[in-house]
Amino acid sequence: MIVRPSTPYLFLAPALIATAAIVLYPVASTLWMSLNDYVLYRPHDIRFVGFGNFARLAADEVFWISLWNSFVWVGLAVGLQFALGLGAALLLNESFYWRSLARAAIVIPWALPSVIIGLMFTWVYDYNLGVLNDLLMRLGFIDGPVAWLARPDSALLAVVAALVWQGFPFFAVVILAGLQAIPADLHEAAEIDGASRWQRFRHVVWPGLAGVILTALLLRTIWVANSLDVILVMTGGGPGYATHTLPLYAFLRAYSGMEFGYGSSLAVVLTLFLMAIAAVYVRRTMREAFR
Repeated sequence: MIVRPSTPYLFLAPALIATAAIVLYPVASTLWMSLNDYVLYRPHDIRFVGFGNFARLAADEVFWISLWNSFVWVGLAVGLQFALGLGAALLLNESFYWRSLARAAIVIPWALPSVIIGLMFTWVYDYNLGVLNDLLMRLGFIDGPVAWLARPDSALLAVVAALVWQGFPFFAVVILAGLQAIPADLHEAAEIDGASRWQRFRHVVWPGLAGVILTALLLRTIWVANSLDVILVMTGGGPGYATHTLPLYAFLRAYSGMEFGYGSSLAVVLTLFLMAIAAVYVRRTMREAFR
C-alpha cells in the first residue's frame, strides 16, 4: 500500500474544518467586529473605526468598574475554590467508613447547571424567606433580614459564594487524583525518617501536586473569568454596576444595547488578559520541561 504525503492531512481535514468553523471563524468575526462601529439595528451602516472602540474603553467608567470586579470575582472565586477543594481532597484521601459516598456526593454541586445554582442561592439570600437570614437571626448575628443581593457592598461577595460552592468540587476531584498518583513509597520513607504530618505535606505532597494544581488553577481561572450565567441569574449585574464583570458587560452591550462592535472590543480585551495568564503558564511549563 502506497501512502501519499497528503494522506495524513486528509485524515486531519474533518477535524481542521470543524475547528475552523467552530473556533477560528468566531474569533476572526469578533476581531473584525471590534474594529467596526457595528450596531445590529443599523445593519447597512457598518463603519470601520479601527481602534476607536478600544479608545472608547478608556473613557468608559463602567468598563473600569467591570474590570476591577472581574479581578475580584476571579481572585476570590478561584482562590476560595482552590482552598476548599484542597481541604476536601486531603480529607477524601484519608480512609474512613463512608468515604465512597462522600466522594460521590461532592461532585453534586459541580454537576448542577449554573442556572440552577443561581436560582437556588437567590432563594437562600431572599430577603423575606431566605434560609441565610433566618439562620443568622436565630443565631443572633443580625437583628433583621438583610437584602444580600440588593446591597452594593454584599452583592458581589454573595455571588462569589455561590460560584465557590459550585466550583470547589472541580479542584477536589483533580487534586484527589493527583494525591493518589503520588507513590506510597515516598510517604512511607518520610514517615520512617520521622517527618511530621506537615513536613510530609510540604516536602512530599505539595511538590507532587504542583503540576496538577497549576493546570487546574489555569483552567478554572479561564472558566471563571468567562462565566456570567450565575451573575446574570442572581443579580443581572446589579445593583447598579456592583456585580458587572467584563464578560457580562460585553454580553449586555452586545445583546441588550445591540452594539456588537463595542461588545466585541470588550471580549477582545478579556481574551488578551486570559492569553497573558496562559502565556505565563506555558512559559513556566516549557522552562520545567527543558530544565
